[in-house]
Amino acid sequence: MSKMSFDGLTRFALNGATMGTRWSTLFWAPAPVDGLQEALQSAVDRVDAQMSLWKPDSDLCRLNDAPTGVWVDLAPEITTVLDRALQIGRSSGGAFEIAVGEAVAAWGFGPRPADQEAIRRMLTTPDHPRASDLLELDIPNRRAMKHAPARFDLNGIAKGYGADRLIETAALHGVADALSGLDGDLRAAGTRPDGSPWPIAIEEPDYDRRAAYTMLELEDLAVATSGDYRHWINVGGQRLSHTMHPRTGGPLQQSPASVTVVAADCMTADAWATALMVLGKTEGTLLAKANNIQAMFLEREAPIPA
Repeated sequence: MSKMSFDGLTRFALNGATMGTRWSTLFWAPAPVDGLQEALQSAVDRVDAQMSLWKPDSDLCRLNDAPTGVWVDLAPEITTVLDRALQIGRSSGGAFEIAVGEAVAAWGFGPRPADQEAIRRMLTTPDHPRASDLLELDIPNRRAMKHAPARFDLNGIAKGYGADRLIETAALHGVADALSGLDGDLRAAGTRPDGSPWPIAIEEPDYDRRAAYTMLELEDLAVATSGDYRHWINVGGQRLSHTMHPRTGGPLQQSPASVTVVAADCMTADAWATALMVLGKTEGTLLAKANNIQAMFLEREAPIPA
């Protein structure tokens, strides 16, 4: 909590740890909101418990480990995320793809170290399957079934959904105007007390320092940025992004430095930012326009050596 600003209101900045990063919620109120810190923490921890690859008993890991042809019961939150992931996967022509779990694990971006044999297998597989062909969702009964062996990864959408849950939880506690975030995924509800939009800094895609590239103002909107400059590996002196290319089974080798997407909810912004990173500026711009997606691409003139 910080000093008083705006007449009669106190600025509250709540935060905590989850999903390997930190969540935050900023708002102004006349007095502390009873139970809100605990409710926000519980909301994001519930997302983590369902969608983490680091928790063997998560819903996602149970689905990944399940045999084909067997229905797996799921919690409502992950059912919602899987449904949106499949929708955006189809709309993006497969650029957003959650059936990259094997590739993510092979390259060491999951709980286990990189596996050279698994990497070779990924890179020499001619045709990588798509989640829309592998996964059947029964939304009314909140369950899913795989029609072929597959491992799914929700890192490109789960944090965005977590930001959405923070805003929804704050609203349930009477906080209608707030800014919530998880890592680089942010969702704004309403305005600041003076009626002004929430100011959001878009980060310079720099490996070595943190600085603002530009500013956005949001009101009842969300923003997510996908980039190559925070999570990467060094291969042959070249930095390779943690984002997997669904067609090759390996990290993106030619991509924008970052893509920022503004959407109505953060889950959608998060997934589309990943999809447009995969497609690149030229193809991504065309697809963004076709789907009425607001996107900003930042590119480097040349690859930066590791």
